[in-house]
Amino acid sequence: MSGLRSFVARRLLLGVLQTAAVVLLVFALTEALPGDAAVALAGDQPDPERVEAVREAMRLDRPAGERLADWAAGLLHGDLGTSLVSGRPVSRYLADGFGPTLLLAALTVVLLVPAGFGLGVLAARHAGRPADRLISSVTLAVYAVPEFALGVLLVTVLSLRLGWLPPTAVGHGTELLAHPAVLVLPVLVLLSRPVCSLARMVRAGMIDALASPYAAQARRYGVSGARVRYAHALPNALAPAAQQLARTVDWLLSGVIVVEALYAVPGLGTVLLGAVAERDVPVVQGLAVVFGVLTVVLNLGADLVAHRFAPRAGVAA
Repeated sequence: MSGLRSFVARRLLLGVLQTAAVVLLVFALTEALPGDAAVALAGDQPDPERVEAVREAMRLDRPAGERLADWAAGLLHGDLGTSLVSGRPVSRYLADGFGPTLLLAALTVVLLVPAGFGLGVLAARHAGRPADRLISSVTLAVYAVPEFALGVLLVTVLSLRLGWLPPTAVGHGTELLAHPAVLVLPVLVLLSRPVCSLARMVRAGMIDALASPYAAQARRYGVSGARVRYAHALPNALAPAAQQLARTVDWLLSGVIVVEALYAVPGLGTVLLGAVAERDVPVVQGLAVVFGVLTVVLNLGADLVAHRFAPRAGVAA
């Protein structure tokens, strides 16, 4: 138990340091963006005096260190800042776009876990046989296709040629559950690569476990093949698979931006792209910090799961 507490304490400390690094990195990257909100608001042919006046009114003329200190102090109190363009709190932008993004991510994960584990177990059970070769070939081929290219291909075939599904979410607002057909293409694109990587990870972990001495010993003692696979081999594949799942959810945070832009889904990705175009730095910073903190939390959870199922792998991670 003391070993577990020590491991959790170390990971929590690492998570705090990573979060602080995320805050500093986000601020540095947004500072490097060309132009600012004052230039964006001034129009195509900005008057330098007007730009300076707008910049002063927005308090963008203050030193970077002072702005960083004020922003970090606000974050510690749960204040993500205020939009320079609209004057709305950044938290309102999060509230507006969180629903569609969470829905897409949740549907993807709900389908990913049974599909990825199911395909991985099936391939491991038939290792070296036609079913295994088929699953391995298809997953490798699908994984090689970029999300944007796959999204365009699905729209071309399923929407424009066959007319089975709507090509975008335009006109449906944020109530996407009321129009489930608009969710099919985005979820398919988000699901395509993660299910392939998870299936291959589970397959490799189970094959290694089934070839181990303790699995052979269990068979010699008359333990059934199903019990060896699911009670002994599968738990050994859970540790790396849990970490892969965390990385997948982490990837969803960036992949959803591409998918939302492609299918015009009004989620956090769309909000972030709009804020970058308008140089609305507080919105960009707030969303980036939220994404970064979620990444830290997900990886922390994955490390704890890996430590639970495979302590040596968890400690070495």
